[in-house]
Amino acid sequence: MIEQKKYSRREMLELGAGSLLALGLWPGALRAEGEGNSGDFSFIVVNDLHYHDEKCGKYFEQVVAQMKTSKADFCLIVGDYVENGKAEQIGPVNDIFKTLGIPTYGVIGNHDYLTQTDRKAYEDIFPGRLNYFFEHQRWQFLGLDTTEGQRGGSTKIQQPTLQWLDDQLPKLDKKRPLIVFTHFPMGPLVPSRPLNTDAFLERFTDYNLQAAFCGHFHAFTERQIRSAFLTTNKCCSLFRGNHDGSKEKGYFLCQAKEGKIHRAFVEVKPA
Repeated sequence: MIEQKKYSRREMLELGAGSLLALGLWPGALRAEGEGNSGDFSFIVVNDLHYHDEKCGKYFEQVVAQMKTSKADFCLIVGDYVENGKAEQIGPVNDIFKTLGIPTYGVIGNHDYLTQTDRKAYEDIFPGRLNYFFEHQRWQFLGLDTTEGQRGGSTKIQQPTLQWLDDQLPKLDKKRPLIVFTHFPMGPLVPSRPLNTDAFLERFTDYNLQAAFCGHFHAFTERQIRSAFLTTNKCCSLFRGNHDGSKEKGYFLCQAKEGKIHRAFVEVKPA
């Protein structure tokens, strides 16, 4: 067995987020190993709904009915609720997901903008859901806006999100498990990853980051950092396809247990 080199905190900080990812290291998670003081629960993560019209409505009614059978505690929706950023699209899909009967926590995607600068419909229907924090069973969750208007590639995470993180991260417990959910991919070499993602991730170096759930790239991707992972998933849209050519649509069903996340892909099979 090859022994892995041990790095000091200073060496880790000098390596930067990109190198830490490549080495499969994350200092905050390493220091928090063995904490095991967080609760066990399940939750759903779904991305890229791209609701367009009433046909999509009937489809999502069946999707939600299937999700209900999981008896999850809550649902994360990681962007692109709709196709064109219109209130008459965002309202109906929100109403359908309300029937899940559990809390839903979402983030904005680039398709949730009406124009490059107009996201009024999203903010009216989801007030306070750009950058925010919630807790569940001693787990910490950060919903973050990584969009740059309607742009789908060569983007940067914008200053309001970075400033919000700089203001709020010091208030979090560094040892308790942390999950980030956001629209644009965080994993290295994943298409459409924001250009300043490494600088964004470096802010989490001292925290017990266990997972980052992302959307935008409609395909399963994963970058493992010891027990933590940065991931995207296949989309859950009626008419949009997957970027890797796969046919399945669905969502993740996740289990939090003993401070770690286990997840399984659930294929949507409408009647």
